[in-house]
Amino acid sequence: MSCKDILRQLFTERDNETHDIARWLAALSVLVGLGLNTYAVVKGQPFDMQAFGIGCGALFGGLGVALKLKKESGDA
Repeated sequence: MSCKDILRQLFTERDNETHDIARWLAALSVLVGLGLNTYAVVKGQPFDMQAFGIGCGALFGGLGVALKLKKESGDA
């Protein structure tokens, strides 16, 4: 199994073709959090990774609710 296949399975839905936005956003959030943490350490500033994670979790929760409501309202 190649790296391309592994990444495809990680970031797509069950059909391995349709990209899963939640998985992409989660991976991007982790990378951004680590980048911000590194930047803060280099600059000597504090960075609260836990608060960042809580904010990302709230964003994902709101996104999930919004997508569920959109599907039920027929606007999709």
